[in-house]
Amino acid sequence: MEESGASAAAVVPRLLAAKEESGKSFSDIAAETGLTNVYVAQLLRRQAQLKPDMAPAFRAAVPALTDELVELMMRPPFRSYHPDIVHEPTIYRLNEAVMHFGESIKEIINEDFGDGIMSAIDFYCSVDKIQGADGKDRVVVTFDGKYLPYTEQRSEHMMSRLNRNAS
Repeated sequence: MEESGASAAAVVPRLLAAKEESGKSFSDIAAETGLTNVYVAQLLRRQAQLKPDMAPAFRAAVPALTDELVELMMRPPFRSYHPDIVHEPTIYRLNEAVMHFGESIKEIINEDFGDGIMSAIDFYCSVDKIQGADGKDRVVVTFDGKYLPYTEQRSEHMMSRLNRNAS
C-alpha cells in the first residue's frame, strides 16, 4: 500500500532524527551500505523504497531506526515535493543549471546516442566535494541514467491493437 504525502511528512522527521542520532552524514551511511549518498537521502526523505535485502545494512548504519520505521521505509513511497521547494536557493540553482545547459545536454545525448532520453527511473545520482584548480571547494553532481531510445510508433508492434483485432 502506498502512503500519502501527509503520512510521509509525519515520518520524515522521525527518519531524519534517527540519522542525526547516528552522528553520520548521508555520505557516511552511503559508504557503510554501498548506496549512493543521494539515494540514502531519498530513503530517509521517503522518496525511495528500502529494499528488504538492504534493510539489515541500513539498520546497522542507522541504529536508531525502529522496526516500525524500517517497515515504513520498505513500503512504496509517495514521490512528490512541496511546490515551494523550487524557491529554495539550492533547488532553484539546480533547476537554473539544468535549464541553462539542458538544450546542449540534449543535443549531445542525441549526437552520441541517437533520438532518446536519459532515464530518471534507472538512474543513479551522487553529490561529491572536490577542490578546484583555484583551491576552492566545488560541488560535483553526477547524474547517471540509462539511455532510453524513442521507439517508432508502428501499429504492428502495438500489442493492444493486435489482441483487439484477433478477437
